[in-house]
Amino acid sequence: MQHRSVEEHVAGLLAAAGEFEHEASTAGLDAAVPTCPRWTVRDLVAHQGMVHRWARATLLQQPCHPPGWNAEGHEVADPVAWLAEGAAALATTIGEVADDVAAMVFLRDAPPPRTFWARRQCHETTIHAVDALAARLGGAAPPDVAVWIDDAVALDGVDELLTGFVTRGRSRFRGAGPLRFVVRPDGSDRSWTVRVADDGAVTTDRDRPARDDDPVLAGTPRALYLTLWNRAAPGAVKDDGGVLEVWRGRARVRWS
Repeated sequence: MQHRSVEEHVAGLLAAAGEFEHEASTAGLDAAVPTCPRWTVRDLVAHQGMVHRWARATLLQQPCHPPGWNAEGHEVADPVAWLAEGAAALATTIGEVADDVAAMVFLRDAPPPRTFWARRQCHETTIHAVDALAARLGGAAPPDVAVWIDDAVALDGVDELLTGFVTRGRSRFRGAGPLRFVVRPDGSDRSWTVRVADDGAVTTDRDRPARDDDPVLAGTPRALYLTLWNRAAPGAVKDDGGVLEVWRGRARVRWS
């Protein structure tokens, strides 16, 4: 697979950060975040600002202090400005580090570290910007509202989730298999076939021809992206095999 360029990922990161800042300011720091139960917008901002600082320190091979950064995000006078500062500093660092920088990565099928962190933070920031949007709306965000997410970002995010995240480990899908389904975006020649084994192990194949009996998740790239990240309102995609019932109950992604 040809990954998007570092510059494209950074552009996506900064676009999402701008939307995040706007939505957080509009919703208000005390607003509940329905897509992140028990969190307020302040919690969301503190988390994202912490992750930006963690990613930057990892690329620079500096000491990491996630709890301290999270506390700083809760205590700082202007957390939205603090979020913006962290996003800008991360973007600058990604632009300056060497292509062959040695840094930790944590997903399967990961690109080299510089690309990995640019990509991961593009999607981390995009999904949490959608959470801030959900806080303003008071419910899950319909895909047609998240208009800053273009098809290229959405397709890349689907790929990262299906090939990098859900293929790690097997405990979350234990008892769900055997299961096989296809994710097929409208207007794209890309697709993914996801296979869950009896023991819960997940394998994702890109562009594998579908079988006639394969259940299919279909929809716009943005709708599939947000649905698979459990951020879209119900009915955003076509599900002809009841796949989402299994997915919503088991496909939970931790920040690290």
